[in-house]
Amino acid sequence: MKVFNLENKVAIVTGGNRGLGRAMALALADAGADLVIVGRDEQKNQQVVSEVQAKGRKAISLTTDLRDISAIGNMVAEVVSQFGKVDILVNNAGVSHTERALDITESDWDKVMDLNVKSLFFCCQAAGRVMKEQGYGKIINLASVAGVVGDLGIAPYTASKAAVINLTRSLALEWVRYGIQVNAIGPAYIETDMNTEELSNPKVRDRIVGKTPMRRLGEPDEIAGATILLASDASNYMTGQTIYVDGGWLAQ
Repeated sequence: MKVFNLENKVAIVTGGNRGLGRAMALALADAGADLVIVGRDEQKNQQVVSEVQAKGRKAISLTTDLRDISAIGNMVAEVVSQFGKVDILVNNAGVSHTERALDITESDWDKVMDLNVKSLFFCCQAAGRVMKEQGYGKIINLASVAGVVGDLGIAPYTASKAAVINLTRSLALEWVRYGIQVNAIGPAYIETDMNTEELSNPKVRDRIVGKTPMRRLGEPDEIAGATILLASDASNYMTGQTIYVDGGWLAQ
């Protein structure tokens, strides 16, 4: 359908070299977008760049540590220099920390909040400045069901994702006048590299699967539909929303 067509669009995907980021980048390429893969591992970035190029789309890698706020501005400036615009920003880069709340240190807390919230905001800001001048833009933030309901052993992560959900609303309200839509995707547990260690514990895995109405974990590719919707003209009357891809988690 034409409303889902992303030809001639330029999309930045942070944390785009593995897991959900890779799946979203490839889905955007399938819909016609050119890609900028942002991550700290150049080799992994290049692997996804090659996959995107094999689909007939342009793609570049930008090796960037998003915890360095000055690097974020440089990253967006480089995209504009090479492509002339930024149509879509997918803020996927994130981290979790599994530990009981009584044992969380300041360093543990800062590691999660700095990447999941602080860096995400400044990526929005840097891209938002470009999108304001364009009069158009789509920003997709990665939230989580953990930002709506609590969970055991991941207090900093749940706090960070709750912040992402409300930040998405606030930016949507401020930037709607500029033609920028800001929305979010909130997955439940998707089997990715980030949660391999946690899910390797049979008791943890059984608890999560048992709590999911579909009685299984999600696959990275299953987030593709929501990504294309929010990146495309099909969502032109949507802003400030979070779409939950959760196997029924929040319906309980």
